[in-house]
Amino acid sequence: MRTMNLFEARRLAVTLMHRYGVGSWRLEFGRAKTSSGSCRHDRRTIVLSAPLVALMDESEVTETVLHEIAHALVGPTHGHDEAWREVARKIGATGRVSLHTAAAPAHDWVGTCPQGHRAERHRRPAHPMSCGECGSGFDIGSIVTWRYKGRDVPMTPAYRAEEAALRAAAVSLPQGA
Repeated sequence: MRTMNLFEARRLAVTLMHRYGVGSWRLEFGRAKTSSGSCRHDRRTIVLSAPLVALMDESEVTETVLHEIAHALVGPTHGHDEAWREVARKIGATGRVSLHTAAAPAHDWVGTCPQGHRAERHRRPAHPMSCGECGSGFDIGSIVTWRYKGRDVPMTPAYRAEEAALRAAAVSLPQGA
């Protein structure tokens, strides 16, 4: 599979946008890592995920662009309804709601609990969490420690303060509570 670079993806997207009547709309690249594209009717803009496009081949980028063009053509009130699906298929998209691809960027944030279970996030965690595999409720003994792109990095002051408060509260609880 040969992935597309952003210049190729832009050229393809603009060509398709002109072909299907939304050439006056803008094309932007965003930083989303869980959604390959979006249609912003309020700004007359189609947004493609730069991190995901860089992992996709031409057919996947084409499907994503056609999916968003179909949204632009049917208007903001249709979502993924039958009217949207009909337009999507008419212009050459599959009409599927989500892209089925192996393209997925690595998670920047990887956390581990004391037992070695992993948690992954694309964004910096805002609040301390305990391991979901170790138990269903919050447990200070199963708190997850985070690394960013494989490196130890300090968490935000607010995160550290919240973690310190949780640890202090756990120490002050009477035995068996």
